[in-house]
Amino acid sequence: FFSFPGFQVAPETKAVMKWLRSIPFVLSASLHGGELVVTYPYDYSRHPMEEKMFSPTPDEKVFKMLAKAYADAHPVISDRSELRCGGNFVKRGGIINGAEWYSFTGGMADFNYLHTNCFEVTVEVGCEKFPLEEELFTIWHENKGALLNYMEMVHRGIKGIVSDKFGNPIKNARISVRGIHHDITTGN
Repeated sequence: FFSFPGFQVAPETKAVMKWLRSIPFVLSASLHGGELVVTYPYDYSRHPMEEKMFSPTPDEKVFKMLAKAYADAHPVISDRSELRCGGNFVKRGGIINGAEWYSFTGGMADFNYLHTNCFEVTVEVGCEKFPLEEELFTIWHENKGALLNYMEMVHRGIKGIVSDKFGNPIKNARISVRGIHHDITTGN
């Protein structure tokens, strides 16, 4: 599994990592509070001593497309007003590379990209880090359409079955795309 010097992985995190490696997920989102923006990998800067350093994956264009699919469908994130929570991301279209916003180690989006076939973005769903119960209904309605739009993105890109000459599926076949230095593998 993923390990970090001086950092112990919680049992529930290990369980999620095992689950992600056993099922061929292709798309996920982590929902957080405290801002209105969609971030995408890498969340950890390529240069650990550098803060706010753009750190793209080989699939930068795909991640930007996924993040934009969410942001553009969110009624507040897509609002062009800079005088609101998340307003400092308006000129970026409501999205940002995670490490360019702030770098941190151990995020699920980076783990998923590096160790599974799953592409994950992080959605900061609202201005309050810990919203009150009465705010949850509004937050849900602000994010419902964006979540559905994001989930539909699973149908984009390459998909299919890799099989041998007899039509039998090939487990763990490596799939490479010219110009993108990040292979994926077939599931079971």
